Amino acid sequence: MRRVNAIAGRFMAFIWAVSIVAISSGAACADAVKVNLMRVPDGGIQPQTALDAAGALHLIYFKGAAMAGDIFYVRQDAGQETFSRPIRVNSRAKSAVAMGWIRGPQLAIGKNGRVHVAWNGSGEAEKGPGGNPMLYARLSDEGAAFEPQRNLITWAGGIDGGGTLAADGAGNVYVFWHAMANARDEAGRAVFLARSKDEGETFAREEKANPEPTGACGCCGMKAMVAADGAISVLYRAAGDNMNRDTILLVSRDKGATFESRTLDKWQLMACPLTTYSLSQGAPDSPIVGAWKTKEQVYFAALPSARKSPLKPIAAPGMGDNRKYPMVTANANGDVLLAWTEGTLWGKGGSLAWQVFDKDGKATGDKGRAEGVAAWSLLSAVARPDGGFTLIY
Repeated sequence: MRRVNAIAGRFMAFIWAVSIVAISSGAACADAVKVNLMRVPDGGIQPQTALDAAGALHLIYFKGAAMAGDIFYVRQDAGQETFSRPIRVNSRAKSAVAMGWIRGPQLAIGKNGRVHVAWNGSGEAEKGPGGNPMLYARLSDEGAAFEPQRNLITWAGGIDGGGTLAADGAGNVYVFWHAMANARDEAGRAVFLARSKDEGETFAREEKANPEPTGACGCCGMKAMVAADGAISVLYRAAGDNMNRDTILLVSRDKGATFESRTLDKWQLMACPLTTYSLSQGAPDSPIVGAWKTKEQVYFAALPSARKSPLKPIAAPGMGDNRKYPMVTANANGDVLLAWTEGTLWGKGGSLAWQVFDKDGKATGDKGRAEGVAAWSLLSAVARPDGGFTLIY
């Protein structure tokens, strides 16, 4: 796939070592700090990032009115100091939504480095079965533009919270969403999967993915990824009896044909908590790491490889101010970056905080806080080749 050319003159240079952040009390010396901060280019929000096999950084972000805006894609090749010219992902203007944090765009890198994006359609988007669409677009073969967006919902409509997607190097693309699909309430909502075997050129009719009737929290997000061994993992929030807001893990080892289900953390709440999830894998032979929120705390854990394997969640240290929207990234050495937002409210921004843990799950001296998380925005991060992390907000 050709490299996206034409560096945007209106972009400032965003480099990997944008700012080495001083860590708080008990700080280690500066050369031990592993976390660098980077602002989203062009004043965008809700960044989603991925590194491909060649070390190129792929980034999508949202711009415009929170109820109806646009998604843009940029790329920074390994060794470069600037991003490529931004390309709009959505072919229909203002067909993406950022309001509520959990409905924004999701990014995956598939076969031959092809970029895939999925997002919940806004009120300006084309309608489909059940109302607003679950939209998908992929980068063209030439790499200069995205193909026209498509609604993947054929029958399982009634979406609210955010969908997600994952892709692998064999050409498989998996787009998930949860929806009413004629259910009476949240307890009857389900998770659905549309699968492609040809790099997103075509998708099969969606099928129900969750094997147990857990329900699905209407205005919560999801996260999916494909591990190095091809297994698919999905995190979502349940809504059993309209109050069991448990974190559920789905795992498929047969390319999405069937899924196993496991409850990771329980939470009883007679309301939707508007939460998101995060997944990451460091070395190819390391376990998937997931992050989630329960009550007022955020956690991460190495996800179990078998149904009866023990789960050992690790909480963010100390006490925070309304911790939300956790993001986790693991590097090849087994270190884990856990980051989250604090102080964010409806239509109001806040701050971010982070903590690095070693391969044994022990908190290190690499931690910090920063102001400036915009309204409706989230965090994203990548593990750099030098073993450090770049946290994007």
